Amino acid sequence: MDPQIEELLGLEAVRTRAHIVLKLAEEGRLNHFNYHPQRMEDATDYVLKLIQRDFGPDRYHLIPPHGRWQHFEVGGVPRITTLLAEWDEEKCDTTEKTRRLIDLFFVSVLLDAGAGDFWKFNESQSGLTLNRSEGIAVAALHMFLNGDFAGQESLVKHTANGDALRNINVDILSRGLQVNEANPMIGVAARADILRKLGESLKNLTDIFGPSGRPGNLVDYLIAKSNDGKLDYKDLWNVLQRLLIPIWPSDRTHLNGQPIGDAWPLRALEQRAGSESKPYSNIQPFHKLTQWLAYSLMVPFSRLLSVSWSNTELGTGLPEYRNGGLLVDMGVLELKPEALQRGLSLSGSSLPSFGAGDDEIVEWRAMTVALLDVLHTKILARLDGVQLSLPQVLEAGSWKAGRELAAAKRPETKCSPILNFGDGTLF
Repeated sequence: MDPQIEELLGLEAVRTRAHIVLKLAEEGRLNHFNYHPQRMEDATDYVLKLIQRDFGPDRYHLIPPHGRWQHFEVGGVPRITTLLAEWDEEKCDTTEKTRRLIDLFFVSVLLDAGAGDFWKFNESQSGLTLNRSEGIAVAALHMFLNGDFAGQESLVKHTANGDALRNINVDILSRGLQVNEANPMIGVAARADILRKLGESLKNLTDIFGPSGRPGNLVDYLIAKSNDGKLDYKDLWNVLQRLLIPIWPSDRTHLNGQPIGDAWPLRALEQRAGSESKPYSNIQPFHKLTQWLAYSLMVPFSRLLSVSWSNTELGTGLPEYRNGGLLVDMGVLELKPEALQRGLSLSGSSLPSFGAGDDEIVEWRAMTVALLDVLHTKILARLDGVQLSLPQVLEAGSWKAGRELAAAKRPETKCSPILNFGDGTLF
């Protein structure tokens, strides 16, 4: 593989290039946003107050890393705990329990892009009506329990495998997600396509996922590569990129015929004075959904198998609409007048909207990645010795802050201040 393309598939380039964009912002050289660094103090205050409200003064160590696990327990219902107890009755050992959770988390996270402002999931068992990420998590859990990801041929319903995923269609997914004309969701067909392609990719990587293409076989693969009980986040990342790059929509960026996933041309990088002469220096990678999956998959390993991880600091903040919305709602980032006007004309509503690959969205996301690092540093300085990882700050702080601000400012939809024409596979 071209080493420049290989660099764009790694994690280091996500952060490095986003910070180049931040430097351009500091010089007033962005194309679509004004950057107001003085307002980062107010944003830090807001996020820190949420963290202190929910975990202060002596419960900071209880903050979970940003991941899928806690979404399954929305409404205070211990769904994963109940499931683990059920597997105890089947005499599952800890390794098999971990495999099953990896099966579940894989499909659940890959379904978890923005659902839109109107979709809801009604859970009959609890009586709860759920939406957005938590709703998709619980809906995916019930599909998993129903055996939708295992297939009719499987003797064990609570698993997933490549053959079953290859046969997922819009009807199966719509039924599981309760999608209909009265309950619309963005990108159902795209989500079904992603799961089918995931099934194909799993079946193609028998050296990792076995002949059945089971996601949970990742447990055995990584444990075999572990060093004294410590797993390497780079190993996890390399597996995920190898598996997932082939499954993303074909209209994503390609370089020399090679798909590079959630990575996009950015005009600000292209225009940078003294720009590097090496190829592809105009590309800003994100790999958001893959990073969200990687963060999520680490948790079952840590909680059930008591393993630790190295190189986790390579992960970045997630450039999605809650984190990015926080920065816009707090006035740190402000669309320039011409960009705002274009977004409003595209949306036909009171909020600007752009396509997922539009330069405005890519610039916003790049700034989000870099400013989440800035936010993390500022919060650690304010907490006076309390150590929180970036995934902990995402979980208890920025993501939650973006959601609470959206609910306060736009109570009818609770949506982001900037919308995007998503396809169900990105945000």
